[in-house]
Amino acid sequence: MNNDDAIFRQLGTEREVLTVSQLNARARRLLEEVFPAVWVEGELSNLARPSSGHLYFTLKDSGAQVRCALFRQNAARVRMDLRDGLLVRARGRVSLYEGRGDYQMILDAVEPAGDGALRQAFEALKARLQAEGLFAAERKRPLPSHPTRIGVITSPSGAAVRDIISVFGRRAPFIELVISPTAVQGREAAPQIVQALERADRGGFDALILARGGGSLEDLWPFNEEMVARAVAACRTPVISAVGHETDVSISDFVADVRAPTPSAAAELLSPDTRAMLQQLQRSHRQLQQCMKVRLERERLRLDALRRRLRHPGERLAQQSQRLDELELRLRRVWQQRMDLRRQQLASLHGRLQQQHPERLLRLLEERLEQMRQRLPRAMQLRLAQHRQQLESAAQSLHLISPLATLGRGYSILLDSQGHAVRRPQDTQPGQRLQARLAEGSLNLRVEAEEPHTLPLLD
Repeated sequence: MNNDDAIFRQLGTEREVLTVSQLNARARRLLEEVFPAVWVEGELSNLARPSSGHLYFTLKDSGAQVRCALFRQNAARVRMDLRDGLLVRARGRVSLYEGRGDYQMILDAVEPAGDGALRQAFEALKARLQAEGLFAAERKRPLPSHPTRIGVITSPSGAAVRDIISVFGRRAPFIELVISPTAVQGREAAPQIVQALERADRGGFDALILARGGGSLEDLWPFNEEMVARAVAACRTPVISAVGHETDVSISDFVADVRAPTPSAAAELLSPDTRAMLQQLQRSHRQLQQCMKVRLERERLRLDALRRRLRHPGERLAQQSQRLDELELRLRRVWQQRMDLRRQQLASLHGRLQQQHPERLLRLLEERLEQMRQRLPRAMQLRLAQHRQQLESAAQSLHLISPLATLGRGYSILLDSQGHAVRRPQDTQPGQRLQARLAEGSLNLRVEAEEPHTLPLLD
């Protein structure tokens, strides 16, 4: 049996009535004896830094949380920047704060263990919605310049709604504000915010303000829920997200048409300053008066000029009558010139037509045909004589260079069996048969010797 078992066996063995203080003191000693030192990993939240230098915060996971105290001497040894949403590993003893009966841990060391589950969920949802295009600039709708009816989705008892009402009351009291009450913290907040958004989107408002005051990451978490982000994206009415303080950022800020750093800033974005509007109206009134004065003076000068130009209608009729006479004379001159030009053109065309008359052309062609009929026999006789003379000259030249003419003078040509001419005695052999071509006929010969001598005629 170990010490822990012995301690638990002693509980309830004696009938003893304890005071609350005694109960808490014994419970504290029991916890500190059972858990003298333990490491715990969790997400840091609700961090408080009082002037004493001690640090108080909560470590939590998805199912539970525990309060922690890190006293000044131990907090000075921590080399990391503690902040809400940070995943840490903490070492300390389990104890009990007797004054309130709160279960807590007294820590002596804290070291980082990651970014925290809530922060990781925040970044994962942000990346997924951004990939879907819910943060795209082209989806953002402009805010109305002069709204008359605005819906506010927030807690009816929070500081945010009071700030918004104060700003509108000061800057634009004529704008109608309609509060759509909803929880802004806790497990039931997200579904209520979605219902309030859907209800307000059907209310015919010029714009909607989704607002909440500052708080920890856990407090603001309903505005990081996916259902709230998609409800904001589905609104047909322009939405301003004003969640937390200036340094707080939520998923609804990215999805909304406009992000305001605070609820008061959202009210200022939608409430035109009546004093500024009055000053602008006064400036516009003075500018209008000045413009009207300048315009009236300009029109007066123009009227005077027209009055000076205005004359008696009879004068104008006389001038027009004279102008009409001048135009009539000009028309007659132009008409006469045009008629004379047309007559000249007609006479020229008539002369050209006579020159191109078919009967005249036919006579010219007959005369030319008769001339050609007379020239044709003479040209044929002359051409035949020229060709006959050329033929005789060519025949004579051909006869002069013909081998037959040489043979006619007593020469002959020796041919071998292939019909080649024999030019030297060395080209023959004894006994070789040759053919002698004469002017008339030929002789078959046989070579007896290479020495030149008289060859006998073959039989």
